[in-house]
Amino acid sequence: MGTREEQLPSMGRRRALLTDRERELLASDDEEEREYAYQAASRIRNKIEDELTTDIEVLEEHHPELLEELREVVCNDE
Repeated sequence: MGTREEQLPSMGRRRALLTDRERELLASDDEEEREYAYQAASRIRNKIEDELTTDIEVLEEHHPELLEELREVVCNDE
């Protein structure tokens, strides 16, 4: 049967918190992209403070097992 991505190849991979471009900007040492990296960090901060907080509230109320999975990934001490 295959994975969901194999079944829906036109959809591609979904992102978690960062877009591919935000990942590139944050990892870049290019001085010319420094302002863009600053803007990306601001957008990410807003996602964490606004959208992620709401997502956690929904998971806590309706799918606590998924919230626990999220905590395990985010809080992994390795």
